[in-house]
Amino acid sequence: MPRFSIIVPSHGVASRLSEALDSVLAQSFGDLELIPVHDPSDSPATDVVAAHAERDSRVAPVHSPPSAGLSGARNAGIRAATGAYLLFLDGDDLLLPGALAALDARLAQAGDVDVLYFEHERAPWWEGETTNPVAPLLAKAPGGAFTPGRAPQLTGVHFPAWSAAYRRAFVADSHLAFPGGHFTDIGWGGLTSVAAERIAVLRSVLVRHRLRRQGSRLNLPGPHQGELLDQVERVLARAAEHGLPEEQARPLFEQLFSVVLKTASRTERLTSGRRAFFRRAGRLYRQHRPSGFRAPGGSVGVQHRLLAAGAYAAFRALRGANRAAAGLAERLPRPRMLRTRLRYARDLRRPLDANLAVYCAYWGRGYACNPAAIHAKARELAPHIRSVFLVEAGQEHGVPEGVEYAVIGSRRYWQVLARAKYLINNANFAEGIVKRPGSVHVQTQHGTPLKTMGVDQSTYPVVAARTGSFTKLLGRVDRWDFNLSSNRHSTQMWERAFPGSYEALEYGYPRNDVYCTARADDVARIRAELGVPEGKTAVLYAPTHRDHQSGFETGLDLEAFCEAAGEDVVVLLRAHYFYDQGLSRGSGRIIDVTGHRSAEEVCLAADALITDYSSIMFDYANLDRPIVVHADDWEVYRETRGVYFDLMAHPPGLVTRTPEELARVFADGTYAGAESRALRAAFRERFCQFDDGLAAERVVRRVLLGEPPEAIPPVIPLAERVPAPAAATLVRS
Repeated sequence: MPRFSIIVPSHGVASRLSEALDSVLAQSFGDLELIPVHDPSDSPATDVVAAHAERDSRVAPVHSPPSAGLSGARNAGIRAATGAYLLFLDGDDLLLPGALAALDARLAQAGDVDVLYFEHERAPWWEGETTNPVAPLLAKAPGGAFTPGRAPQLTGVHFPAWSAAYRRAFVADSHLAFPGGHFTDIGWGGLTSVAAERIAVLRSVLVRHRLRRQGSRLNLPGPHQGELLDQVERVLARAAEHGLPEEQARPLFEQLFSVVLKTASRTERLTSGRRAFFRRAGRLYRQHRPSGFRAPGGSVGVQHRLLAAGAYAAFRALRGANRAAAGLAERLPRPRMLRTRLRYARDLRRPLDANLAVYCAYWGRGYACNPAAIHAKARELAPHIRSVFLVEAGQEHGVPEGVEYAVIGSRRYWQVLARAKYLINNANFAEGIVKRPGSVHVQTQHGTPLKTMGVDQSTYPVVAARTGSFTKLLGRVDRWDFNLSSNRHSTQMWERAFPGSYEALEYGYPRNDVYCTARADDVARIRAELGVPEGKTAVLYAPTHRDHQSGFETGLDLEAFCEAAGEDVVVLLRAHYFYDQGLSRGSGRIIDVTGHRSAEEVCLAADALITDYSSIMFDYANLDRPIVVHADDWEVYRETRGVYFDLMAHPPGLVTRTPEELARVFADGTYAGAESRALRAAFRERFCQFDDGLAAERVVRRVLLGEPPEAIPPVIPLAERVPAPAAATLVRS
């Protein structure tokens, strides 16, 4: 029998679940079983759990449906547990190093206590200064093991389930389980403290609780707030059944009703049914008030007395000032010119146009990327929806014939943004754009993240300085209703980088549909348009932007590369879009395609890809053509920009470090050999998960046509997809 069973519910926390599980398995004290409780087999967390179970035999996953909630998941873990002591850990929290060793040592000193309380730290989502909320309660507790009556302040009400260890035999003998519904920790904490006969404390921080930017679900408004009173009634009834001594009943009662009064005074939580909540709370107060209980002093004591008297009107008047302060302030639009501002404000008062969609890509650089692919599919499947593409002044020439557009900053630009129901972008709309009730914002993204993004950039000074205000960034994230993802890795990283309440759509990237739908004649046409000579091997060289450099540098002598790689090699040079200034860098066997509007067409034309750390590798992998990673400054890039995984350990093909190595793998053909194919196959399994040629259709059907998720075309398995054909034979004899 293991010493500890650690139960980790995983619903909705896939982006940080791996860190939570690793924090358990890395403990110096190894006599444990780890029980991740996961959703059905197609959930993001399932892949994470399966990978850990494959690596470590101590991982014993169990299943619990999302409908069972947090309490159901924890109870499923309890039923499966075999350890002497139970611990709980949320799937986005961390068990700190040495925690289990400290617990084992403390239990060895105290003996077989029923409950051992310990400290935890609350860490803000931005990794700011932590707090230790239960330390004052534990500071007053006796040393060694003791009966609950010697520390009546330890009622369990203020201790989350993951801030204590519970003897499994005690839980079973007492028939304890997490009560269903919301506020289950309050119910569990109160019930275990009532049943416990022997407890102890450990004055050390063992768990880091990482707060979510969205806050706790328990603080959201809704009828579930009434379930708090269900938990309070359950605990007080059990205390009465047990004949809890008055010296324990009084602090239990006071702590329970401190939570009740906090909720009753928060009008933003109780948007309706406040009077009914107050009246029921008053009845419970009068029914279960312990003999000799004295209300605390100050304004809290006044609230106690008003609750006991059922004086809702007086209670409401007492909290009136706070209710007024909690009113929402109207956000004003911020167009620059006064006349434009007034017109925009006027248009915001007009009804939304349910048949108007506005698109934008790369801050208005043109008709491109995921927004363009969705726009094209919408014209086919939803022709009743008028579509307007936003472009910067001077980029109008890049808009295809027949596509309606508006120039950014113009009167028409503000007009369509004020009225459109659907707003689709691969970056973000301007700061002053108002998110209207009923409007739908779709963030399509424009790549799979290798480098850190969003708030994850905050610890990298070079890039953080260029990012600007993270507060403003998160304000823009709050406008998103949907966020597209092309693979499970992206889903998890977006949740970390852009914490918000949007829905993740694991539909693939619409811009990548063409990699499954283009034909041989399409490839031939594009190559001819780009000027690729017949019979030549076109190698696309696409380096990424570097935050620590001030301008574009190829990093390679491309003419020398062509000479060394072979006479049939030509290079398609595509600089990062930050450096697209209309200048040609082509000469000889170098064809500059930086200004070509479609990165997808450039990829279709290329027989192979050379890149460093650009996200183009993830898109190009859909073509199942050779990729070489030229990583001459990987260590510098990783330290200055930050990355989400070790590309050197999991590359999409061969890795070279010097120009000589790079030329050699092309000269001898190994860039397309067996090793390259094996690396690419593993990379495609991980990162080409949802890009099957139907992504744009899924988005249009779900977002613009409002079809239910079950009606959306399923993802075609990777093995059944047929990528667009390459133009050249890749390996010379």
